[in-house]
Amino acid sequence: MERLALLGGEPLRTRPFPGWPQFDEDDRRRLLEVFESGNWGGYPFPNRLAEEFAQRFAGYHDARYGCAVANGTVALTLALQAAGLGWGDEVIVPAYTWEGTAVAVLHAGGVPVFADVDQHTWCLDVESARGALTPRTRALLPVHLAMRFADMDGLQELAREHRLALIEDCAHAHGGRYRDRGAGSLGDLGCFSFQSSKLMTSGEGGIVITSDLEVFERLQSLVNCGRASATDRYRRRLAGGNYRITELQAALLLGQLDRLEELTERRAANASRLSAALCDLSGVCPLAPQQAATREAIYNYVFRYRPAEPVVPRDLFVAALEAEGIPCDGRFYEPVYRSDLFHVTPEAFPQLAWERPQAVDYRDVHCPVAERAAYEESVWLPQFLLLGDPGDVEEIAGAIAKVLSNSAELAAADPTLAGRQRMSRAERPLVEKGKNY
Repeated sequence: MERLALLGGEPLRTRPFPGWPQFDEDDRRRLLEVFESGNWGGYPFPNRLAEEFAQRFAGYHDARYGCAVANGTVALTLALQAAGLGWGDEVIVPAYTWEGTAVAVLHAGGVPVFADVDQHTWCLDVESARGALTPRTRALLPVHLAMRFADMDGLQELAREHRLALIEDCAHAHGGRYRDRGAGSLGDLGCFSFQSSKLMTSGEGGIVITSDLEVFERLQSLVNCGRASATDRYRRRLAGGNYRITELQAALLLGQLDRLEELTERRAANASRLSAALCDLSGVCPLAPQQAATREAIYNYVFRYRPAEPVVPRDLFVAALEAEGIPCDGRFYEPVYRSDLFHVTPEAFPQLAWERPQAVDYRDVHCPVAERAAYEESVWLPQFLLLGDPGDVEEIAGAIAKVLSNSAELAAADPTLAGRQRMSRAERPLVEKGKNY
């Protein structure tokens, strides 16, 4: 049996995976044109390339309007404000997501209420969301996570029944389609991120899409320092800020959009190959297929770790797999209410105590499916691993099989070998410079 690299053996893979982000000479040309024009910023709003990109991106996802903004978290905050969220209103969010989903609610003046996730998709569970409803609930904020969509059929019905805004967090879903509708067009608004690790990137950036002109006009005013929108049909006057995207970012995003469909198809084909290979291994299993997803967007390929005897902790399994040359993560996300990046108190966010007999205390929250996914089951492989050829997929599957076949030796090893995987979220960026959180 071949010895694990973590225990002194040779790694299965030593060559790099395809680079990310990907770019070409057209990107260089567009950037140079913007650079030489001197028109770098977001004003006049929307600037030329930013407007072109926003319109094309919205149309690609089956929405009428798009407004490019500074980043994905800002996109969520602005979408909530444009949807009419008031001070102290509650927004139901999934427990298993990036902290920014919940923090955006706080920055919009609302109160995030955590619901558990579905055991098959790790996206917001409809019945858990239903159980979290109160008279203060004003919106649902599902996240399409990693490579699966939230149950938008059930969530649309729940939103209609209780007259709630439905805002999609699509930070992982660029180019994805649900029942042949573009991600972000299934609710009232859809929010995307263009941060460095995302399926489309300009380093930072984001966009909000909608088909509601009144909401779009509010959004533009919020983004552009309170100025009226170009159409100004509804004549709303709001106190806005400057959340505009730059022309340099828009130049990059036009190229990213041009190649999105090709890369989406490549990832999906390789993901299918990997799922087929994992089905033959004992101790891991791919996520169940999602029939409603008519085009998969794969921000990370995620699979379940379910070890047989001897039981090797998930974090140790991940450390061993990474040592074999396969970039991966286990505790990619934690339940937000447990995260050391979720610094939330009533002193910092008074809406948590406003007109309540007791302030919201997130230490009391318990979402068992999210906790099991975060600490025991989930293994995340970054999307660029799927941009290569079938040989790359074979090596990924081979490395997983190698680690599983060495479970006895791994279980007997010093568990401190996995210490790097058990670092707090706040500490990890200090040593893992190449990862994006």
